[in-house]
Amino acid sequence: MLLPYSSMPQPIPQLDVIPLSQAINKYFDLSVYFLVLMGFGTIASTGMLDWPTIVLVGSALAVRGYLLAERRRIVFSERWTTPLTIAYFIFYAGDYFVFSRSFLTATVHLVLFAVVVRTFSLRRDRDYTTLAILAFLMVLASAVLTVDSVFLLFFAGFTLMAVATFVLMEMRRSGRAAAFQARHSQDAQEHRHLAFSLARITPALVMMILLGAAGMFFLLPRMSAGYLGGYSFGTDISTGFSDRVQLGRIGQIQQSDAVVMHIQIDGDQRGQYALHWRGVALTTFNGQDWSNPHTPYGLQRQADGGFTIPFFIQGVAPPALLQTRANLNRNLIHYRVLMEPIGTNVFFLAPWARRVTGAYRALQVDAGGAVSDVDTQRSVNIYEADSDISRPSAGQLREAGELLPKFALSYLQLPELDARIPRLAVQITASSSNNYDKAVALEGYLQSHYGYTLQLPRVPVADPLANFLFERRQGHCEYFASSMAVMLRTLRIPSRVVNGFRSEEFNDLSGNYVVRAKNAHAWVEAYFPGYGWVTFDPTPGGAVGSPQGWGRAMLYLDAAASFWREWVVSYDASHQYILGQSVLSGTRTSWERARMWARLRYARLMNLARKSQRGVEHSPGRWLGAGLAVTGLLLVLANIARIARMIRTRGLRAHPERSPDQAAVMWYERMARYLAQRGVRKTTSQTAQEFVRVIEEGRLRTQVGKFTDAYESARFGNSPDDAVRLPELYEAVEAATRK
Repeated sequence: MLLPYSSMPQPIPQLDVIPLSQAINKYFDLSVYFLVLMGFGTIASTGMLDWPTIVLVGSALAVRGYLLAERRRIVFSERWTTPLTIAYFIFYAGDYFVFSRSFLTATVHLVLFAVVVRTFSLRRDRDYTTLAILAFLMVLASAVLTVDSVFLLFFAGFTLMAVATFVLMEMRRSGRAAAFQARHSQDAQEHRHLAFSLARITPALVMMILLGAAGMFFLLPRMSAGYLGGYSFGTDISTGFSDRVQLGRIGQIQQSDAVVMHIQIDGDQRGQYALHWRGVALTTFNGQDWSNPHTPYGLQRQADGGFTIPFFIQGVAPPALLQTRANLNRNLIHYRVLMEPIGTNVFFLAPWARRVTGAYRALQVDAGGAVSDVDTQRSVNIYEADSDISRPSAGQLREAGELLPKFALSYLQLPELDARIPRLAVQITASSSNNYDKAVALEGYLQSHYGYTLQLPRVPVADPLANFLFERRQGHCEYFASSMAVMLRTLRIPSRVVNGFRSEEFNDLSGNYVVRAKNAHAWVEAYFPGYGWVTFDPTPGGAVGSPQGWGRAMLYLDAAASFWREWVVSYDASHQYILGQSVLSGTRTSWERARMWARLRYARLMNLARKSQRGVEHSPGRWLGAGLAVTGLLLVLANIARIARMIRTRGLRAHPERSPDQAAVMWYERMARYLAQRGVRKTTSQTAQEFVRVIEEGRLRTQVGKFTDAYESARFGNSPDDAVRLPELYEAVEAATRK
């Protein structure tokens, strides 16, 4: 029996439909891959991985990504994974004892090996779970290896992928437990809706997690313990500021561009200071290295947490110091220092420090003015200090006496020297009549007659100073400072070498001086009776200042890193107090502003109401028309959604071929409402075809059947021809209900 065309089911085009379970598995594989990729990116960004490891693991992950993009799958057989794992555990012992010689580094290598092997041997759910745990271990290792703000960016990405991964994992588990296979519509793009929905909900979940974690982080009580304070091992930087420093050590430190500290000076927004930040003062020289034999003594902690630095470290007794300072324009500065964990317990202070404040239990100071933290379980991180950076004038120093106090005699010690060095000192200062002019002459001679370089001698020499002054004639700051200090001593002028940093780079975005390892420096302090120690810097070179052009882009990264270091890594109870005070002050100010704003608006509204009342009394007709217009506008705005639906419905009625599926739904709902008004109701449990079969009246059943066939073809087959026929078929249904 042949059915008429209008009653035959319309052919539905065969589309490339992806089953829901397959789509979930696809996106689950991708999310696990990106989870591992974020974990590896986090640990690689610390800078602690060696290049062979980065290249090998990165290449393996790149291959995995290519296979996922091509929808191909390579899985190692269990016959290979087990022997590989056993072999690597043997290599792990060799890595720990021979190659890296570090438990942490060897363990990180082990985790990365397990990640690569597991990435290419995913078979069961537990394999995916193991891979996710390994990715988390990479992030955990990164948190131990770094305190950089880049970690925050990678951690946010890892959190995002972790949420997506575990959502999809739960969807897979629930689907299998219920033996559920989704029934799809014929929409070929429906599997993409899953990806878009997941992409919308995952950032929302991550944002809620981060907000909750931030609330706990900033509000829960915290104790200041210092990041890795007890685990800061000696580094090249720390050995440059110890009691014994080998000649050339500062030059090794200067090879690095790593940030060492940020300094903020009150009232300085333009970087107007070029200061030397004292670390250690070295007294004794044996021809190869400098040392400090002075025994430090403890400082008394005051009630407010501050430590006062005694006057005598400047080499002047208090009465003489007071008399000297009375003739000077005192230049007191207050500054705040944020130190990176470089493994030293020395405080870097501007000359001359008068007071140090911070969350420290005990400090000590030596005769050279080096202030250090006594608690070995706690590193130096954040501190504030006051310094008097005023300096005696040249005239005052020229008039200084030559009678030396007893303690200054130890600063005249000399090792066995090349005979040419004392002769050179006498030659340079031949025209100088006082100690100050002699020091200035030596400083200027070294700056103008010798070159600066960071290249160290390839072969150690027996007499580094003679080699620098008479043969190589170039070197870095240690050679300049040591040469000047030794020549001053040959002239019976007490001197010493000071190791510390220079502040040259200023970040005008954060108002901080950025001090890097390359800013490590050595200079000279000469003693003048009655005035104490005075700084001289014989090393040639100029200030760097604030970067310009493209270099300014790095200032934003530095400002973010500084914020991360202070308010996340070093966040403690004092920061909570500052943050709480800022929030209370800001809330109080905002409340006062809101009250003033409300009062002003209330006064204006009252004035407007009075003017409106007078206007209504004088022109009632005009105000009535304006009121009706406003009322009409409000009615339109209140029913804007309904009006939009009406316009859309009219458009679908006039041109159903533009959106066949939506037009079909609209016409079917209209047909169902019409039949319900005539007593023929469709229940929610009935399909369209089941509804046709329950209609008792034959003529009506035929017309509704034709309408239903066209509706299904237009909605599910997206047929514009059938959508155009729906208005005509609807009129036929209406005609069939009339008798």
